[in-house]
Amino acid sequence: MPLSKFICNAKTAVHAKRERRKEARPGELLEAALELFVEKGFAATRAEEVARLAGVSKGTLFLYFSSKEELFKAVVRENISGRFPEWNAEFAAFTGSTPDLLRYCLKVWWERVGATKASGITKLMTSEASNFPELAEFYRHEVIEPGHELIRRILQRGVDRGEFRSMDITCGVYTVMAPMMFLMTWKHSFGPCLGDGSVIDPEAFIAQQVDTLLHGICTSTAPPPPPQ
Repeated sequence: MPLSKFICNAKTAVHAKRERRKEARPGELLEAALELFVEKGFAATRAEEVARLAGVSKGTLFLYFSSKEELFKAVVRENISGRFPEWNAEFAAFTGSTPDLLRYCLKVWWERVGATKASGITKLMTSEASNFPELAEFYRHEVIEPGHELIRRILQRGVDRGEFRSMDITCGVYTVMAPMMFLMTWKHSFGPCLGDGSVIDPEAFIAQQVDTLLHGICTSTAPPPPPQ
């Protein structure tokens, strides 16, 4: 091969490699940011740390994300809020019973969010929302409201089909959400610090919570509640 052609091919290969690297950078930055946000919190994470972990300069980071706040929003969209269209489509296509749909949704939520590093975003927002009202409003709009609406639709489906008792749907949404929020918060707080006696099996916990939601904890022969 002539030297000139060899040099040309080498330059082409280097250029292609750089282009692939450039295309991968946003994803690498989001992955690094997620790791540091979950480990250190939003306030304590510095942009230069994210850039260093992703193997780029701080200036390169700001080519893709104009601020640390915008980087955080991108992390949330990549890992949680951007997936609601997918989850809503699955809801619409589900043909089984509503109890089975509720079981499926909580199981999938754990597999796709709770069991991943992204679950640490829940703890981060719980602890830091009051210090960053703009991010709290963003999270409410992008995650909390769509999540509430999805659960609301599931509960209303069950009521409309006669599979669930009539209920205060708003309170019912929080009843479904609370165990999942506890599980994710536990995973990123006390869970890693306590001994084996305090280990929670997530799958068993979720199965128990769904069973309790659907059937309660009283036997069928339990006495009626006292009059008010």
